[in-house]
Amino acid sequence: MNIEHMRAFLEVTATGSFQLAADKLHVTQSTISARIKALEDRLNRPLFVRKRNGAELTAGGHHFHRHALTAVRAWERARQEIALPEDLKAIVNLGVQLNHWDRIAAPWLGWMQAHAPDIATQILSEYSEPLMHRLRDGLLDLAILYDPQQRAELTIEPYLTEKLILISTSPRVVESGRVTGYVFVDWGDTFRAQHSLAFPETPAPKLSVGLGAVGLEHILKHGGSGYFLEETVAPLIAQGRLHRVANAPEFERPTYLVYQSDPIDADLQETALAGLKNIAGIVEESA
Repeated sequence: MNIEHMRAFLEVTATGSFQLAADKLHVTQSTISARIKALEDRLNRPLFVRKRNGAELTAGGHHFHRHALTAVRAWERARQEIALPEDLKAIVNLGVQLNHWDRIAAPWLGWMQAHAPDIATQILSEYSEPLMHRLRDGLLDLAILYDPQQRAELTIEPYLTEKLILISTSPRVVESGRVTGYVFVDWGDTFRAQHSLAFPETPAPKLSVGLGAVGLEHILKHGGSGYFLEETVAPLIAQGRLHRVANAPEFERPTYLVYQSDPIDADLQETALAGLKNIAGIVEESA
């Protein structure tokens, strides 16, 4: 059975639309339709009920969904593992929310090297939505992210709660409206909503960045202010290079650990999870 046909099936299931599935997979809608038709012919039963506003799984489609997920994940795992050198026995794929390389990814790599030296590691740093997409497709084994989406095949656990504080290169109190030198760092959907509620009269920022490190480097070099992880900027505050903005609201951002509920290699997943939970414990103790 063709893997690309099953990818098409999973994408239509996730989006509820042949057209959206085509957009996600960068093919035409007719290609998606042909792939689904080929699956239905092979299985000798319909997988979707086509409606004017989308597509819904039939009973047969619901039964096939779990098997399609398993097949696609097994294929991706096999494709990666056959390329490994002989001294490595498996590979684990971790997704990490942007802005969390220093805090999570780098320590986890060190932990894996010390405790599982025969396991290859691959890390993708992205926003929550692309990470969820790759988890769903079996391209990631586990991920740390801000905004998880409930899915039957995935387990979601609270991970770390972070504090974002407003800092400035010069002492000042919080202001409304446009502030010269303010850099908007995009910490995800929830932060954008919190920020809008806290600063309702603030116009669109002149400078927006997706990476905290980029925003921090900019204000240290050119002056300015912005919201950053308290843990990241605390040493700079202690050195007097940065200052907390007086009376500014603080925002808490929970992160979540998301992983496959039915992994192909349960022992491998347990090892990777142990490393991430060890790092969380160290971070909480140092907070």
